[in-house]
Amino acid sequence: MQTTDETGEWTSDLLPPGSQALRKESLTGGVANTVWRVALSDGREVVVKGGRSVPDGFFAQEAESLTALRDIGGLPTPRILHLGAKSLVLESLTSELPETAPFWEAAGRAIAALHEHTSERHGWHRDGVLGLLPQENAWSEDGHRFFAEHRIVRYLSEPLVEATFEAEELRALEGLASRLPDLVPAAPAVLVHGDLWRANIIADGAESPVFIDPAVYYGWAEIDVSMMYCTGRVPEAFFAAYHEVRPPVGEWQERMDLLNLRELLCMVAHFGADCGAPPRIRDVVSRFA
Repeated sequence: MQTTDETGEWTSDLLPPGSQALRKESLTGGVANTVWRVALSDGREVVVKGGRSVPDGFFAQEAESLTALRDIGGLPTPRILHLGAKSLVLESLTSELPETAPFWEAAGRAIAALHEHTSERHGWHRDGVLGLLPQENAWSEDGHRFFAEHRIVRYLSEPLVEATFEAEELRALEGLASRLPDLVPAAPAVLVHGDLWRANIIADGAESPVFIDPAVYYGWAEIDVSMMYCTGRVPEAFFAAYHEVRPPVGEWQERMDLLNLRELLCMVAHFGADCGAPPRIRDVVSRFA
């Protein structure tokens, strides 16, 4: 997170009861919420995520995902200090990532360890939220079917996606989803972060990686890897360390853009044709047609 001009609506009820803010600065947040770093009167510095228009239960689901990553997956996440109806208060860490090989190697090993936690089924015990839209997590024993239905086809009926692509293009995307068993090796369901990219990694005081803003479920491990690979600015040290623990299957790089379709379609569903994702989606379809 980087400091930016303060925007969004701040009210004191975003804080834990009895807390007072001495000063605050606005940080970059996601599409769904505004984020502040706040100095409290008791001497603590915290991060406050607030959103008046977020879906009901949005922050409760985020808190649950952070807890699952930490307690089930052993992944470092910020301590949860307060959960409100329209806010989540976390310990304050740094967004200035150490640009060192040891930091990114530690991040790669941490995600590899997370992916050691498996399930017999793909999905989660309830649906979640990605951005401002539902993340469908209905259980499935078939990973190809889960990814096709709940990570690709589910976006094709979103209004901004329908407005961006011609009917023939939407049919091609649906056809591509149906051919996933021929394109992606079968893999077990593992615990995934679900929204893993550089901006969702921060650092603690010891310059070790800490992970934020998850959209947790059990799915293919390469879903997390693909987002790190396709969103850029992630050093090779991350992937090398990850694959030391979890060796890749076949030509893994060739699958990355295909598995990142979920993220690209989600961007179009939120922001429409001008978000930069449509040309990349069309390129993936043409390459795997």
